[in-house]
Amino acid sequence: MSLTHVLVVGGGLTGWSAAAALKRRVPTLAVSILPLAPPRDALADRIATTLPSILGFHADLGIGIGDGVVRTGSVYRLGTLYRDWVEGLPDYVHAHGPHGESIDGVSFHHLWARAARDDVVAPLDAFSPAAAMARAGRFVLPAADGILGGHGFGLTLDLPRYLAMLKAFARHVGVRTLDGDLTTVERALDGSVAGVVLADGMRVQADLYCDCSGPAAVLHGRLGSIRESWQRWLACDRLVLEDAAPDDDPAPMECVTATAQGWRWASATQQGAVYSAAHSHRDDAAIGFAAGAALEPWRHNVVAIGDAAVTIEPLEWSNLHLAHSAIDRLIAMLPAGVPHPLEAAEYNRQALAEARRVRDFVLLHYVTARRSGTFWHDVASVELPDSLGHTLRLFRERGRLPFYEEETFDRDGWLSVLFGQGVLPRRIDPLADAVPPARAADAMARYRNRIAQAVAPLPTLAAFRAAQSRHLHERA
Repeated sequence: MSLTHVLVVGGGLTGWSAAAALKRRVPTLAVSILPLAPPRDALADRIATTLPSILGFHADLGIGIGDGVVRTGSVYRLGTLYRDWVEGLPDYVHAHGPHGESIDGVSFHHLWARAARDDVVAPLDAFSPAAAMARAGRFVLPAADGILGGHGFGLTLDLPRYLAMLKAFARHVGVRTLDGDLTTVERALDGSVAGVVLADGMRVQADLYCDCSGPAAVLHGRLGSIRESWQRWLACDRLVLEDAAPDDDPAPMECVTATAQGWRWASATQQGAVYSAAHSHRDDAAIGFAAGAALEPWRHNVVAIGDAAVTIEPLEWSNLHLAHSAIDRLIAMLPAGVPHPLEAAEYNRQALAEARRVRDFVLLHYVTARRSGTFWHDVASVELPDSLGHTLRLFRERGRLPFYEEETFDRDGWLSVLFGQGVLPRRIDPLADAVPPARAADAMARYRNRIAQAVAPLPTLAAFRAAQSRHLHERA
């Protein structure tokens, strides 16, 4: 039996992304979508801020900057400004891209840590081209070479326009759209899904089902998969979400500010707050969510994608990334016929490893924050997952970072948060001794000067977007 038909259940960004990618990248597949409206707590469908990986997802589908960014009204973002996470320390930018460059073969972060320990160096983000652009409100796409050649960027989406683009693209490549509500999920004797029945009585049968219906997991949730809770580590479980007021001159980064019971943010198109209900007396119309992940996102012939597989607060904006990563992984591991348990087991291993490492990175912000108050005391004093505990012990001792197979955030990302929140290694790596402090200081000063010279003539983000839009329309 060959794999011929995939049914995607669930609309929103997750469902339409899955349907479009499956049909575009495997054209011989028949792909149908039942676009159920995403629920309020489907964070992958509702958070507008994305990681740089969205550009790679677009590229695999053949969606260029014109269609995926300019025509959808998306805004470029270079990183995130973190404010008030450590009392007594200045704000810092977790920027996408490199921070500094090696000096005489020695990694920059070891030399920076040595200088920071002696309090004779600028903040780490001062050595990031992306952070410098973000703070100056300027933007340019990465160049072919030079100091502005290595930065990354994500997008802040205009959600309605972006979703409309996805729908049009999916239909263009041949995705079939089904209408109506889901009323019945039929089970086979082996526990798999045998078919689904819609409100009008139509029965739909597929070889493989993608559950993109949000945390309720209307298909996957019926198959007995266990969900791993992360709430003992990540206490925040409420989200307030609002559209941002239009801004003619948006910043190419969002600002995330720590609050008494969590944090709040403001971006070009969206703003909101995340907090712990157990530590708050708020009674607003918040969205409730529970951090955790399915241990078997691929079970029988159903693959959970997006919040059906993993739910996590939007700190560091990994929600849509995890959905896209699941889609990419599924396409790479599509079975030739009936799904084999070995394929599902390897998919689940990789997916869970990735989700847990994202959990670790989000938790890193809380356990390295230094703020007063019951909430911050409680979140900082939790017993760490073994993986994050190992990372922090190794870094605090020698400034080294272990790198896991399924990492979402690179070494520079981890260093941005660790150094930004004042975590320094107890001992500096002996390799740093090969570069005298004066030599390192001179090289760092020259690097900062190169950044300043490169950033000064750049257009503002608004001017860059306007020029890009004019160019697109001139070509049309």
